[in-house]
Amino acid sequence: MDLTGYLTSDEAAERLGINRQSLYNLANRSPDFPKPKKVGRTSLWPEHGVDEWREKHPKRQTRKGTEDADQAP
Repeated sequence: MDLTGYLTSDEAAERLGINRQSLYNLANRSPDFPKPKKVGRTSLWPEHGVDEWREKHPKRQTRKGTEDADQAP
């Protein structure tokens, strides 16, 4: 079975900058989040789908990050 182009849950979470539980929460709560392919009990996430989703949903700016930007010379 060719699994090229798929990410493990840990890889997908790292790519999105979130933890694994947040990845599963997104999959269950966000209708436009890519669905994983199941191989046995393992979830494999389509790399292209994860990247496309991130482009449509950029990371949120944190309050601290915004304050840091305001203080830059």
